[in-house]
Amino acid sequence: MNVANKKNYRTGFVVSFIGAILFSTKAIFVKLAFFDTDTDAITLLALRMVFALPFYLVIAFFYSRRESNIKFTNKQWLVVILMGLTGYYLSSLFDFIGLQYISAGLERLILFLYPTFAVLLNAIIFKQKINKVQGIALALTYIGIGIAFFGELKLDAANPNFLLGSFFIFLCAVTFSIYLVGSGKLIPIVGATKFTAYAMTAAAVGVLSHYFAVGNTVQHFSTQLLGYGILLAIIATVIPTFLISNGLKKIGSNNVAIISSIGPVSTIIQAHLILGEKLTFAQIAGTMLVIAGVLLTGWRNRDI
Repeated sequence: MNVANKKNYRTGFVVSFIGAILFSTKAIFVKLAFFDTDTDAITLLALRMVFALPFYLVIAFFYSRRESNIKFTNKQWLVVILMGLTGYYLSSLFDFIGLQYISAGLERLILFLYPTFAVLLNAIIFKQKINKVQGIALALTYIGIGIAFFGELKLDAANPNFLLGSFFIFLCAVTFSIYLVGSGKLIPIVGATKFTAYAMTAAAVGVLSHYFAVGNTVQHFSTQLLGYGILLAIIATVIPTFLISNGLKKIGSNNVAIISSIGPVSTIIQAHLILGEKLTFAQIAGTMLVIAGVLLTGWRNRDI
């Protein structure tokens, strides 16, 4: 790998890592909103998109007026819309529903099955080979997640909604892996920022259409609920989506998927400190292995 490629990879690693940490705050904000208000999943998701949408509309507008702007083909428009609806409407909806029933720590552990799904989709659909370093990093990461998962499972075994909540988070993982792979193939063609702006706009339209379709109206929301909506929009949505999209362009969806495995570690720690969720030895041991896998991915210096 030459110097330019090394620098490009390191930059991609850093922005993906920061994006994953910011994304990991989402579960904390959602749980706090459910604890502190009487909101439901679709209302909270709608507020998230209402506050995020202006940023994406402004960016989409400016990109559409640039002389260097490359117009989407009809096929690319379809992909952008489908990826937005899949990755940030359906996936987020499943996530918010699941978080009503299970802990933030368990949610993040189940959700992070998606790197495996993304790598498998790349291998099956696009014939993208899994190199040795990626294989080792994946192994370390998923052994760690497995250990932490079973530790969490013991704590939540008596939860009557455990299977229901876990199932919704599993659906979230599946749909997000589809987004990750689909966007990873189109972003190098149309650009990370432009793709993200249009895809998130499509997702926002989907969420708001759902919100009004089920009979909701514009209503008075508490200051506290609006605050959580803003935090979800800016800290857990706008900033990390652009960071992750930039990472996809620089280092590819397989590597972003593996690096993003730091998310469960971040969420478990935040859930313990902020939500008071129990932190077990199994979670700590699993966390160490996940960190090892993520660092191995960032340290690799060839075969991009």
